[in-house]
Amino acid sequence: MDYSDLAPALVVEVDGPIRVITMNKPDQLNAFSDDLHRAMWLVWGRLIDDEDARAVVLTGAGKAFSTGGYLPNFVRNNKDPIALRRDIRQAERLAQAMIDCELPVVAAVNGPAIGLGCSLAVLSDLVVMSEEAYMADPHVSVGLVAGDGGAVAWPLVMGLLKAKEYVMLGDRIPAADCAQLGLASRVVPTGDVVATAMALATRLAEQPAQALRDTKRAMNLHLRQAANLVLGFALAAETESFGTDDVRRRAEEFVSRRDS
Repeated sequence: MDYSDLAPALVVEVDGPIRVITMNKPDQLNAFSDDLHRAMWLVWGRLIDDEDARAVVLTGAGKAFSTGGYLPNFVRNNKDPIALRRDIRQAERLAQAMIDCELPVVAAVNGPAIGLGCSLAVLSDLVVMSEEAYMADPHVSVGLVAGDGGAVAWPLVMGLLKAKEYVMLGDRIPAADCAQLGLASRVVPTGDVVATAMALATRLAEQPAQALRDTKRAMNLHLRQAANLVLGFALAAETESFGTDDVRRRAEEFVSRRDS
């Protein structure tokens, strides 16, 4: 399977039966600019067609796993409805593609996982998290409806009341709390994150393939049901919120800081 056209935004390395996916925008803390967003959506279909793949490790280059939305796109989407529609549609496709991917995915959360970055981690099957990392869904705090992972997956893993607290307030969740809440499977020293994820992926790759894949598919029906129920409304509402004065003001503040 050829993944080379996804680079340099997304790098896919072959390690025996394991595919290591690295979000490769370290200077932007792996925020989802257009090229990374598109590559991340496309890669899941490629993985399904990769007959030699048995497990996936997902991580970020540099200091962050992913800080989620790319702030210049907030400015653009506040004024450009065509670009906004494209981004929201792509966000929907990405969430659906991850939920439908049959290969087991281990997220190696090497640094902050924010917004969409946090969603990618939580939509994975196992989450290995650096003890120095944190998760957060700040959609509401920047004036946006929480359109994807926070609204879809968090109530399933931590319960509705806690999910409301963290999504509505946008607070950072330290790694130890992530493990306690069910957002992370394991918390390890920063230098051990990728090695631990690779060891887990190796164990998964050695499991009987059909039994593992269809067990994941069966368990992900809970996620699929939640996505079918929530995602359409949440993303439509997020689209509407991009045009509000709250987002406009925050976009203008960003431009002002950037240009100063």
